[in-house]
Amino acid sequence: MDERSSRLLLALFMLCLFGMIVLQYVCPGSECPLLLRLHAGRGASFPGPDPYRAEDGSPARFTPRYNFTEADLRREVDFNIKGDDVIVFLHIQKTGGTTFGRHLVRNIQLEQPCECRVGQKKCTCLRPGKKETWLFSRFSTGWSCGLHADWTELVSCVPAVMAGRGAPPTSEEPRRNYYYITILRDPVSRYLSEWRHVQRGATWKASLHVCDGRSPTTSELPSCYTGDDWSGCTLSEFMDCPYNLANNRQVRMLADLSLVGCYNLSVMTVEERNRRLLESAKNNLKEMAFFGLTEFQRKTQYLFERTFRMNFIAPFTQFNSTRASSVEIEEATQQRIRELNFLDMELYDYAQDLFLQRFQYARQKERREARRQRQQERRRLMRGHLPWAVNNPTEQQETLASSWASEDNSTGADYIGNVERWRR
Repeated sequence: MDERSSRLLLALFMLCLFGMIVLQYVCPGSECPLLLRLHAGRGASFPGPDPYRAEDGSPARFTPRYNFTEADLRREVDFNIKGDDVIVFLHIQKTGGTTFGRHLVRNIQLEQPCECRVGQKKCTCLRPGKKETWLFSRFSTGWSCGLHADWTELVSCVPAVMAGRGAPPTSEEPRRNYYYITILRDPVSRYLSEWRHVQRGATWKASLHVCDGRSPTTSELPSCYTGDDWSGCTLSEFMDCPYNLANNRQVRMLADLSLVGCYNLSVMTVEERNRRLLESAKNNLKEMAFFGLTEFQRKTQYLFERTFRMNFIAPFTQFNSTRASSVEIEEATQQRIRELNFLDMELYDYAQDLFLQRFQYARQKERREARRQRQQERRRLMRGHLPWAVNNPTEQQETLASSWASEDNSTGADYIGNVERWRR
């Protein structure tokens, strides 16, 4: 190899090395938006013919068990990021909300992407042309309404925070649309994950639990432990505490607690309180603009994109191996966890049915739209290749109708019409 070739190779090597150093400095980490955009630009796609079916092993034909109206299943909101609309993320502990929250600030294609700086926990997510955020979440506004604020806290706190003062917005201030979203998880897995998190020293002491204008007293919400934290607690100790907020956490955080006297357990019987909490949580979940499930990452991504008409840069990843999944417990212990979380179990059963029905409804609507576009294209092509069309409009219509018949007859009825047939 001559001297000129050696110099050329050395120059190329130094250039590549310099480029790698600059990229690592400007955009460190695996969640670099630049790398995600390059990945998407190369035509990155979901593997396999139907990634939504393959991700979780769900049955090919899902049989609905709950009756939902078309309005319950149709979720497409007119979110105006340039106006005054706000997405509010209700982050329930140990549901994968941290991962989803990072997707919201780092993985969405936006005219003005969120600005996330190295070493800072929060990102700046501003509307195009405005110094105002469109996202209320841990990674954009921080815990502005308290650590892991629940539905009761958020609906009373968010408008005041967005107005920039400690009072509700006046008639002179913009009338905002607040679109609430959340993520749910299988109750047993979530409970075990919370136990492991508490075992490592987590306390969530900064949570306010504000309801009807005040936080609960120590008698209304006693602590399960003495000292600074509950680190090292066994699963039995974790389950034995009757005041443990891990029990039925998802129902409590989604329900309107003012309906049951907040944390005052003497207002009504336990049975009546549980019934109202579950009913409220189901209704609030159904009325939210969007909710996803940890066990269905790509379906969650698909429904969010269809709901808000906002696309993610890179696909979500389904992680089936977590700290909770590594815990080996006996069936009797699992059964006791289900009993302690019986409200969450019923809520999750309801949520999963609604989630999968919304997914199938959206997929069927997408197929109808694609079929309609194909038919319009076929009409255009056939009109261009039928010179007799002008003089024989009737014959043209008959020919076109016969050519479309096979495709139209193979599509089946709409989703709502299929539900009863699937229940048989």
